[in-house]
Amino acid sequence: MNLSLSEQWLTMSLMLLSGIGMGIVFDGYRVVSHELRFAKWTLPVFDLLYWAAATLVVFQVLSAGNNGEVRAYVFLGLALGVIVYFLLLSRAVIATVRWTIGAVRYLIGLFIKLFHIFIIRPLLILYKLCKVLLGFLLALTIFCYKIVLQLIRPFWLLTRWIIKPLLRPLMNWLTPIVARWRIGEKTANAVNKTAAWWKRTFGRKT
Repeated sequence: MNLSLSEQWLTMSLMLLSGIGMGIVFDGYRVVSHELRFAKWTLPVFDLLYWAAATLVVFQVLSAGNNGEVRAYVFLGLALGVIVYFLLLSRAVIATVRWTIGAVRYLIGLFIKLFHIFIIRPLLILYKLCKVLLGFLLALTIFCYKIVLQLIRPFWLLTRWIIKPLLRPLMNWLTPIVARWRIGEKTANAVNKTAAWWKRTFGRKT
């Protein structure tokens, strides 16, 4: 299909813009991979993806411009676009991409710093205050406990001094009963019998 001169110029202009766009994406990709330090083995993979995507985009643009017809001026337009880009725009694009990456890094660092100042640091201060407060309360509790013991001790000694004479007749009454029942002896005999039964029942046979 023969294209008019205006259609050919339109197609060539589209290819020129496509070449410039390819240069922008290529430089941006290279700067990002360098700044973010991609692994070397990933670069060939990304290169392949870049060229595949660039070919697809150029074909789509070409299809929109002249129904996909490949002519010499198509390659001429692409070449001119790439040359114009690398001569006039490459440095500006690289600087812009680097500035953008630096700005993003700065914003991320600022966010982390603000998060630390307004979230992490107050939580740490609150934790330390709670720790000090709990330590103070524990020390105060121990101190009060000792004071209470010191205050109660005289009353306890007085109570024991008062009750001791009252308990003495009771102990005098219980002692003969315990001796008569031979509770200690019976307990010892029961323990000995239990030990002998255990040994006889579960002991090893020789």
